[in-house]
Amino acid sequence: MARISLTGIKPTGSPHIGNYFGMYQQAIALSETYLGLYFVADYHALTTNPDPKELQQNIYEVAAAWLALGLDPEKSAFFRQSDIPEIPECTWILACSTAKGLLNRAHAYKAAVDKNLEIDRDPDYQINAGLYYYPVLMAADILLYNADIVPVGLDQKQHVEIARDIAETFNRTYGNTIKLPEPLIPEEVQSIPGIDGRKMSKSYNNTIQIFGNEKAARKQIMRIVTDSKTPEEPKDPESCNVFQIFRFFAPEERVEEVRHQYLQGGLGYGVLKQELFERYLDHFAEARQTYNTLMSDKAQLDAILKTGAEKVRSIAIPNLKRMRKAVGLDW
Repeated sequence: MARISLTGIKPTGSPHIGNYFGMYQQAIALSETYLGLYFVADYHALTTNPDPKELQQNIYEVAAAWLALGLDPEKSAFFRQSDIPEIPECTWILACSTAKGLLNRAHAYKAAVDKNLEIDRDPDYQINAGLYYYPVLMAADILLYNADIVPVGLDQKQHVEIARDIAETFNRTYGNTIKLPEPLIPEEVQSIPGIDGRKMSKSYNNTIQIFGNEKAARKQIMRIVTDSKTPEEPKDPESCNVFQIFRFFAPEERVEEVRHQYLQGGLGYGVLKQELFERYLDHFAEARQTYNTLMSDKAQLDAILKTGAEKVRSIAIPNLKRMRKAVGLDW
């Protein structure tokens, strides 16, 4: 059987260009050499108690986005986490092999506790059990499918490490049953600055959306922070937010031409922002059309996700059966 790569996508709305260049491209490319499993992590989204209608919309948006940006459901499996009934049972079985202290050290829980302590609140104020058990559910997402690799950024490496710790404890207790996954961290992670110069992130409200309104996208691009240099003055391309975003969209020869113009003087920020906007539209033109078509046909999205779920259940069911047998629940 082909080696498995697994990628989970939390449904928090439509992606921005930082998501695309930083994660989508690399994750989709793995389906060329691995059996790629991609899922919409809707159970994970419940930890923030989202509005049900908003959650449903976000699920469709993230599903349409991945398909529009190049994910081929024929070459991989694309599914909704909540369409896999084996996931909750696997989560509970793994939870019983998980040390509480391991969960106490999880980054998301520690960050929530630290935030409460900073303002003299009870450490666990408004922290639900779902957030606390988040790493166990994530471990089930990984271990149920015998994933070989899990592509993650450095900030998410701990999730894979926790999954490995849980699997090792289970295997020591019940025998060698669960495969140990490996994190895949690209040596050069594509990082794209936001319109304010910080890392592009929804939490900073500094993004450029891929599938949003064209007028709004142009407004975002025109708001990219620059210094006050005039068009005639020389500029440093390495410290310019516009240039750093522009280089993701333009061919190498054009990037070098703009770099030279910056160093020599004679190119204004407004002119480059307009070219960036036009290249942005051209780059995502086909994807935007596909996205809009999919969002107007949610039945098609449901069918694709259901088919993907059927594919991965053929992997999940025998793996869960082995876990059940190992702990004495199946014979």
